[in-house]
Amino acid sequence: MRFGGKRAVRLAVAVLASIPVVWLVWANATYPSDRTPEGAYLRVMSAVNRGRPEQFFAYIETRAQHACYTIRDYRKRSRERVLAAYPEPERTRLARLYEPEATAPDGADVFALYARRRGWMDRLRRDLSGIAKVERKGERATVETVRKTRYPFRIRPENGIYGLTLFTAELVAEAERAARDHALIEKAAADYERAAAAQRR
Repeated sequence: MRFGGKRAVRLAVAVLASIPVVWLVWANATYPSDRTPEGAYLRVMSAVNRGRPEQFFAYIETRAQHACYTIRDYRKRSRERVLAAYPEPERTRLARLYEPEATAPDGADVFALYARRRGWMDRLRRDLSGIAKVERKGERATVETVRKTRYPFRIRPENGIYGLTLFTAELVAEAERAARDHALIEKAAADYERAAAAQRR
């Protein structure tokens, strides 16, 4: 009797342990492709619900992704010039200011910085809900939720995945700002280096 009870417990544990696996297989089999607006939207929603903006970096449009890498690269170069040529206290102030983007391992990490810093995650968390309808027009699509919020997507030509365009303008503007800042940093760094060389003579 005791042996049979242990077997029943083991069987119950095995069944319970298999439920997540079965659910995962079912979810993958029924989840829409990310080459559809519905599939891309659901992946964005899933990442937002987990609080992981870097996980939907693949589902923002290509220009926005490139902007994130541009921001990182310019901030990294600017920070290096500041550390090499600027005097204190500007050196410490600017190095600290540029550090988050400059040391980000990837474009997805830069996107996550902005998503948290600018409240994009909170905004999405408030507005995301089930899909009411999808409108397609050429390479563009709009997902309208049951709350009547509209999310614009565009096909990424390099892989056919739909990318959310909601943050593109802000990220492109920030990349342009990083480029302008870098030009100013380079000019000031050259001036500091010339002044330092003149003092040594």
